[in-house]
Amino acid sequence: MDESQLQQVRRFNRTVTQRIGALGENYLGSGRPLGEARLLFEIGQNGATVRELRTRLALDSGYLSRMLRALEAQKLTTSRRDASDARVRRVTLTARGKKEWATLDQRSTDLAASLLAPLGPSQRERLLAAMAEVERLLRASAVTIEPSDPFGDEARTCIQAYFQELQEHFDEGFDPALTVSADPEELVPPRGLFLVARLDGAPAGCGALKIKDGGYGEIKRMWVARPARGLGVAQRLLESLEARAVAGGVQVLQLDTHRNLTEARKLYARNGYVEIPPYNTNPYAHHWFEKRLRR
Repeated sequence: MDESQLQQVRRFNRTVTQRIGALGENYLGSGRPLGEARLLFEIGQNGATVRELRTRLALDSGYLSRMLRALEAQKLTTSRRDASDARVRRVTLTARGKKEWATLDQRSTDLAASLLAPLGPSQRERLLAAMAEVERLLRASAVTIEPSDPFGDEARTCIQAYFQELQEHFDEGFDPALTVSADPEELVPPRGLFLVARLDGAPAGCGALKIKDGGYGEIKRMWVARPARGLGVAQRLLESLEARAVAGGVQVLQLDTHRNLTEARKLYARNGYVEIPPYNTNPYAHHWFEKRLRR
């Protein structure tokens, strides 16, 4: 990134925060700053747990607690232990809070209209298209990819979702017991690793690496959740797996895939993987690839 790119981002941030009125202490005429107004809106008509609010808004626990206390002091919210989990507190709006929420909702709509109203039809379409693209790319930049415990809950959630999708995509169905193994014990360093992509605090994808003898490695369990597709998560997972494979002494990466997984084959091809003869007897594989890694 060069300096001009960074300055463009900063100018954009300044313009947006000023235009939507985020700088003052009276956001949308609510008598409170944007943070409190947004928190009130996120609690919503149906309420939310403190854990959900922290995840959605990516807020520090202490800061969130202070804002929640402020809203409760204004008699806009109340909290109690969640009926399904006594360890979690659930926040709901009072009658006064619901009235305030409705006012904020209408004023937010009015603000959106005021941004579009001065523009001609073609300018509106350009602005809306640009907003959609910016939103998509900002969500892409919010994705994190980190190693995860292959025995943990996140790994199990990802693998179960992955297996379910294979069952749906494969004409012949899918039985994990019949395919090439990538069991948790095979994905613990230094024998391998398991990566999880996260978005909004939840798993958004995964990928695994098995490190073999002779400088070979194998990519397994590549999966991206449907809501995160189109954000470049698979590309980033693949790049991260390759970098970690190099660090682990792997010289050649291999993988296999099913004929129905056309997008996966396109991903591998554009990243320099070439088709090779079968190197295993996976009954669900129709294409085998490898790539020689540069150290």
